[in-house]
Amino acid sequence: MSVPGFTLGVFIFLLRIISVANYPNGKVTQSCGRMIPEHGHSPQSEVAHRISVSQQTFRPGDQIEVTLSGQPFKGFLLEARDAENLNGFPVGSFSLIDSRVSQLLNCEDIQGSAVSHTSSSKKTEIKVYWSAPSSAPNHVQFLATVVEKYKIYWVKMPGPIISQPNALPFTTPKATAASLSTLPPVSHLNKSFSASECGDKKFCIRSPFNCDPEKDRACFFLSFTRDDSSVIVEMSGPSTGYLSFAFSHDRWMGDDDAYICIHEDQMVHIQPSHLTGRSHPVIDSKAVLEDVSWRLEDGIMQCSFRRNITLPGVENRFDLNTSYYIFLADGVAKDGRIYRHSQQPLITYEKYDVTDYPKDVGGTRSSLLLKVHGALMFVAWMTTVSIGVLVARFFRPVWSKAFFFGEAVWFQVHRMLMVTTSVLTCIAFVMPFVYRGGWSWHAGYHPYLGCVVMTLAVLQPLLAAFRPPLHDPRRKMFNWTHWGMGTAARIIAVAAMFLGMDLPGLNLPDPQKTYAMIGFVAWHIGTEIVLEIHAYRLSRQVEILDDDRIQILQSFTAAEAEGHAFKKAVLTIYVCGNVTFLIIFLSAINHL
Repeated sequence: MSVPGFTLGVFIFLLRIISVANYPNGKVTQSCGRMIPEHGHSPQSEVAHRISVSQQTFRPGDQIEVTLSGQPFKGFLLEARDAENLNGFPVGSFSLIDSRVSQLLNCEDIQGSAVSHTSSSKKTEIKVYWSAPSSAPNHVQFLATVVEKYKIYWVKMPGPIISQPNALPFTTPKATAASLSTLPPVSHLNKSFSASECGDKKFCIRSPFNCDPEKDRACFFLSFTRDDSSVIVEMSGPSTGYLSFAFSHDRWMGDDDAYICIHEDQMVHIQPSHLTGRSHPVIDSKAVLEDVSWRLEDGIMQCSFRRNITLPGVENRFDLNTSYYIFLADGVAKDGRIYRHSQQPLITYEKYDVTDYPKDVGGTRSSLLLKVHGALMFVAWMTTVSIGVLVARFFRPVWSKAFFFGEAVWFQVHRMLMVTTSVLTCIAFVMPFVYRGGWSWHAGYHPYLGCVVMTLAVLQPLLAAFRPPLHDPRRKMFNWTHWGMGTAARIIAVAAMFLGMDLPGLNLPDPQKTYAMIGFVAWHIGTEIVLEIHAYRLSRQVEILDDDRIQILQSFTAAEAEGHAFKKAVLTIYVCGNVTFLIIFLSAINHL
């Protein structure tokens, strides 16, 4: 019933690491400068690979064979640099020996200045040629980053140094020694975050609203505290995978400034990132973060850092003294990688400036359009259609002699409820399309079932409008067709509701939603069984009276009146129970 809008697509906090490991095609130009795969892990220290060259001296224009070899690896990045300035630009250019396993990269706009892998297949040796440029420095050193798997990699492994013939002997400058340590100092938090200063000194976002991370284990908490020219960020929530938040100019994923806290190996790695379109977050340099700290306790993850309000010249970081929508999400992490969030991210109701006057705000995990869509579908396919079916099937004898606007009351009630069902379905059907701006291919079978239900909901009243007269020979065929289409629509609608409740756009609490839906189905089927049994017993009683030719009108009327009273009582109880189930679902939707 719902449409692609239910999956706000793949929302912000999925990881696309800038690394050779997460780029099986080797397109790792972004890593050329630092040669660091940002995995949130420490690189290996013991050397397991080596770089060798075909000669130790060179002249401009010479071509030297370079070999990278060692234990099996999947990805690599090979460069040549000035040995006296290993943090400088790549030197010279490479040419390939085997283009099936290696490819050229253009680092710092220098054509062919680096070499990387073409796939994630395992390899033990790579051979390439390096050509010395006319402006080559006196000493050149080869460096390689090698990735065996996501958690195991080596950064800037030093290779041999080659020198021009007339150069003075090379000595390693202390200031330019390559550093493998890229993580900022990390300290542990000593105690849990507190919500006591929310709205006073802290700008807070909390879910559920007004929860306190000190007391409530289910509390998702994000706070910003201005401190002169910087902001202290605190984030907390029940997660064994990752927590993340992002600043966005709109309520959609894309072009956002995000921050991710990833739990792995009893540690938390705090990563700035950014989003380009609806892709996985791209990890950025940690250099913009200060005073990084974290805490893990009883399944609760907490992390904190300080960031300057403005970061002139730093790409992908937003100025914090501007209003943004703020997203808060959580999900599963494995081996340092994050996966699609398990529930729709919490999104603030409006844009906020976190450096302005402190506020205490909440948010929603579902769009208003999706909430209304779900609510209307529940009203239509849990209540109005269910009551309408019972009235048509069991209450014709009860209200056959009462008329309303020229038609039997039972028929008018049935028609009113069924038309209401069709109208509500049509209105609800359009909403996810409006929200999503089209069809989504990430909502599973739910939208397909919804389209079937929508079609049947439109065909049923159209078919009823052209029903044959009561004694027409085609009336029996109409009755079976009308019953069959209606029954199919109800069954498919229940299946669609089951699937829709699990979609990120309207992810109702589990397992309560499953129990409630099973309870509703059992309640309705149980009511139908009771009425069927009662109708059978009443018909048998009438048959016995007729067979014995006991034409006692008073006895027959009394039995009929007793049967009608029972049916009315059952209908009253059923409607009360039905509305109770409906209120449970509507309340759950309202609290999203």
